[in-house]
Amino acid sequence: MKIDWASLGSVFGVSLVVTVALVALFTLGIAGLSRREQATAQGGSAPLAVTGAYACFAACAAAVAYGISLIVA
Repeated sequence: MKIDWASLGSVFGVSLVVTVALVALFTLGIAGLSRREQATAQGGSAPLAVTGAYACFAACAAAVAYGISLIVA
């Protein structure tokens, strides 16, 4: 049995980058929701922050769904 180390390294690199990107997107979503909380506490509203947060969460869900579809297919 021969292990293709270049391919294994490529898979590791891509999975690392995708994981960091998903964590960053989720963190941006949480930050957007916390800005909404701050704006609500001050008596205002933050529709742009909420829209951005929901967009980040939707992108995370889409990436997870795409990954599951790759595994299943």
